[in-house]
Parts: sequence; C-alpha cells; structure tokens
Amino acid sequence: MMLVCGRNARWRSPEAAVISSFHLPMRSFEVKNRTFAEDIKSLRLITAIKTPYLPDGRFDLEAYDSLVNMQIENGVEGVIVGGTTGEGQLMSWDEHIMLIGHTVNCFGGSIKVIGNTGSNSTREAIHATEQGFAVGMHAALHINPYYGKTSIEGMISHFDSVLPMGPTIIYNVPSRTGQDIPPSVIFAAAESPNLAGVKECVGNDRVEHYTSKGIVVWSGNDDQCHDSRWDHDATGVVSVASNLVPGLMRELMFAGKNPALNSKLMPLIEWLFKEPNPIGLNTALAQLGVVRPVFRLPYLPLPLSERLEFVNMVKEIGRQHFVGERDVQALDDDDFILVGRY
Repeated sequence: MMLVCGRNARWRSPEAAVISSFHLPMRSFEVKNRTFAEDIKSLRLITAIKTPYLPDGRFDLEAYDSLVNMQIENGVEGVIVGGTTGEGQLMSWDEHIMLIGHTVNCFGGSIKVIGNTGSNSTREAIHATEQGFAVGMHAALHINPYYGKTSIEGMISHFDSVLPMGPTIIYNVPSRTGQDIPPSVIFAAAESPNLAGVKECVGNDRVEHYTSKGIVVWSGNDDQCHDSRWDHDATGVVSVASNLVPGLMRELMFAGKNPALNSKLMPLIEWLFKEPNPIGLNTALAQLGVVRPVFRLPYLPLPLSERLEFVNMVKEIGRQHFVGERDVQALDDDDFILVGRY
C-alpha cells in the first residue's frame, strides 16, 4: 500500500513522489544494487531530522513532509530517520519502519534516507535493518549495544551481524551508550565494503585518527563540525542545528573555512544542547511555527527564560535563515501539549 505524503498550501511534492519512472527504491526489484556505501560516503550535510507529533501523540506527517522538503530545498543531502533527534527511542518498531518507508516513498529520489535501525539487542537490530532495507532506505545507522554493553569482541560480532545487509554508518556516542567504540572495532568493521563511515562524537583527535587512515567520518557534534570538516578532514556533519538553519549549515560544510559564520552559529548551537537533545530543538521548532508544540514524555519544553532567549537569537541571526515563514514567538507554558500515552 502506498504511503501518502502530507501536503499544505505552500508545500510542493518533490518529483520522487509523483514520477513513477524516477528512483523509488522501495518499488525497485534491484533495490540492493541501487545504493552502495560509496553513494553515502560523499554526503557532507546530513540532518538528524525531527519527528513532529499531532496532539494525540501520533506522527504529524504533514509537518514532517514540510520539514524534510525544507531540508531538500536548502541543500541537505541526507536525513537520519528515527535517530535520537527524531526520537526513535520513543517509537515502536512499527512506527519506526513506517516512517522510514514513508520518507523513502516521498523523498527517496531527492535525498538519501538513512534509517536508524540500531539496537542494544543484536536480534532486534538484524530484524529492523532487514525491514528498513526492505522499504528502501539507502543506509542504516547503527549504535553499539548500550546499557547492558558488551565486550570488544561482542561489539565486533554485533556489527558483523548487520553490515552484510547494506551500507552502514556506525555511530559512536559514549555519553548516551555508556561505552566508547574503540578504533579496533571500527578497523574490524572497515573490512566490510558496506561500512560507509563513522558518526563520531568523541572529538576531533578521534576524527583525524580515522580520516588519516582513509575511513570516512561525520562529526556528530555541531559545535565541532566546522573544525572537523576543515582541519581534521571529516567528510561533513550529522547535524541537529540544520533542522533550524539548513542553509547556513550547508554553507559551513561546503563553502570553505568560515570561522566568522561558525562563531555566529555557536550561541544557537550551545542553546540547543543546554538540555539533552532533542529538548531544545523541539522547543525551537514549535516557536518557529513549523511543528505543533507537542512533546512525547519524558521530554518537556525548555523553560520560558530559555524560550525568550531563542526568540532573541532568531532576531540576531536573522529570521530569513530559519525554517518556516511564521514570526518566531515565545510560547506560554499552557501552549504545550505533553503526551504520556501514544
């Protein structure tokens, strides 16, 4: 059954959704031959896309489609679907795979769709990745087993179990998993032709350690991505901030070294991460009027003082650089809808 893309008066459906002969991976018998790790390795700007909600907590696909379309129009080359920023941790696997398939069906010809199908359970990671590639995602994002953790050999076996399925980005974020992925694991994974690269959050020394040996790296830290790209040979960034200012983030990744622009964006980036992501992003997008002010618990909006600070930052950077067209506003506490059952 075809998934229908939401529309509003100002949103234009991309060609991939309406031209049957265009590249629609989920409809292709040769899907496994259509996308290779090399197709992913060249991406410089990947957005960890936000998942908007309706007041009852279900996905707001109309707002989601509009947000993805704004990324495409501003030159973003890929999206991570259902990652930490997209709140995959709050989704059922049915929701997760549906959103990956929906994104592919609507936008797969215009942007690379990278599905977060990682898990701390190897069995779940295998099953979700099979489903993700079955609905046409171009690549998988895989994290190391978290909470319960495992040994170095266990990590290698975990990634060996999913790499044969298709192009894969390994994601290292010890602040969330509680365990670093050491270089020995990445070098073992690099023996597979399906390893597209690493989303690395440990820092630029680690970035350069990989890039010096020919492994593709995306910075997982917006505040370090400029230096990662231009001083440490990272290919680009998997960005949270590009949800808000995709055009400026593209300039930061494509237009050469630009410390002035990097400094201009730093207050916004620091604001976004005052509380764990995606709290700041969810608050910001609601105040820009591009998503409804609905939060799936346990996330709560930033307090009023921080919401007012965001309004001032938008004015300083320039409203024209942010997604959406409505005037930015500081929402009241009563404007937000908090959903615990969804």
